[in-house]
Amino acid sequence: MSELALASRTGRLVVTAAVLGSGMVMLDGTVVNVALVRIGADLGASMADLQWITNGYLLALASLILLGGSLGDRYGRRRVFVIGVVWFTAASVACGLAQSPGQLIAARVLQGVGGALLTPGSLALIQASFRREDRATAIGAWSGLGGVAAAIGPFVGGWLVEYASWRWAFLLNVPLGIATVWVAQVAVPESRDEEASHRFDVAGALLATSALGLTTFALIQHGSLGNGLALAIGGLGLAAAGTFVAVERASDHPLVPLGLFASRQFSAANGMTLLVYAALGALFFFLTLQLQTVLGYGPLPSGLATLPITVLMLLLAARGGRLAARIGPRLPMTVGPLVCAVGAALLAGVDAGSSYWTGVLPGVTVFGLGLSLLVAPLTATVLDAAPDRYAGVASGVNNAVARAGSLLAVSALPALLGLSGADYAEAEVFSDAYATAMWLCSVLLALGGLVSWLLIRNPVEVAGPPRATPSPSAPVGWSCAGAEGCPGHAQPARPAERG
Repeated sequence: MSELALASRTGRLVVTAAVLGSGMVMLDGTVVNVALVRIGADLGASMADLQWITNGYLLALASLILLGGSLGDRYGRRRVFVIGVVWFTAASVACGLAQSPGQLIAARVLQGVGGALLTPGSLALIQASFRREDRATAIGAWSGLGGVAAAIGPFVGGWLVEYASWRWAFLLNVPLGIATVWVAQVAVPESRDEEASHRFDVAGALLATSALGLTTFALIQHGSLGNGLALAIGGLGLAAAGTFVAVERASDHPLVPLGLFASRQFSAANGMTLLVYAALGALFFFLTLQLQTVLGYGPLPSGLATLPITVLMLLLAARGGRLAARIGPRLPMTVGPLVCAVGAALLAGVDAGSSYWTGVLPGVTVFGLGLSLLVAPLTATVLDAAPDRYAGVASGVNNAVARAGSLLAVSALPALLGLSGADYAEAEVFSDAYATAMWLCSVLLALGGLVSWLLIRNPVEVAGPPRATPSPSAPVGWSCAGAEGCPGHAQPARPAERG
């Protein structure tokens, strides 16, 4: 485990590599939302096609990201990260050259595979490289700059779609990928879990993929499948999820060590992640379509509409990480989602008669404030609740939960709201569904804040010298306390908890 200082040249380059890699993934996700209407018109895509262009990527990412984190822990986090960047870049080229909805969906699935390799690695590189006192600040910088990549995506994508072609929204990843590989190879130290088994949990990977794939397929294709068949396929997805848990519990080399979830802090942070990222995925999907279909915005104005989120993340996200390091994560992780919920509620009022300054701007500004407050504390809390040797797995779990939340929300909401076919292009039909979707997002965000208030705890420094191994009586939440599935790790004692 390296002990880099954030202020060092190497430390800054490690953050740069991590931000470039995760930023590619975040940028791509938000760019695609802006390009959906033009893609639909150019390729003759239906509503289900647009959902699959978004969800084919999310499905591969969410299903395989656990495997990506595990591979990094076993074979080297930098190595797997670089392979993921190269894979993602090549798949982006395939997306840019696609000539039909089917080709684009297939290329997006391949992009998701590359994203699953690089995404957990980007955060695990930081956790494994920096000394403990610098990690919260490094994670804050990573989340702030990465959040800027996600938020600036609509602006960059809008400009490319409006003045060039939606294809350039994907081809933009080529220079970013080259830069990321160069910085990673030059500056990032290699790290791995030396105690990890080199056997693969193939059954766990297949079951995780099946659970998400079957459930997503049932939700998106509900209209064409009919109630009976959709319920049957969805039931198979739930059965695969249950079997996944049973297999992981019995395995001596699990994809996900279930002992991690013995930590209330880890479980609560991931539960909050599921709610919040379900809302985020649905909000950006529906807002972008509303601006273009109902308000008549072009791709560039649609991208510029969310620019306040970019600015706020750039200015405040790293400060949010430092604030949480000083006062503890509970309050920022509670207030942040609640502020986002207010922003989503304000955005519910955006309709055909809304102006940008009184209709859109207040909602995205409030939403950006909340997002800036919650992202860094959430990430730091998840990683700090797991032993250092499981940095890749813990990052993979949290990323998988986040992507699964977005995936299921984008899959379920259009069917729940009665949208199908080319309804995304019908202003009257879509606008009513949009308002309901925003209110549902607001509820999910408020529930995320409630979960944090009830279950997240702040650390209290434990007096006395650090112990080699936490005792079984250590407070659950900031160490795994020798729980089943986390055997044999040796590291200094984690802080205890306070309310």
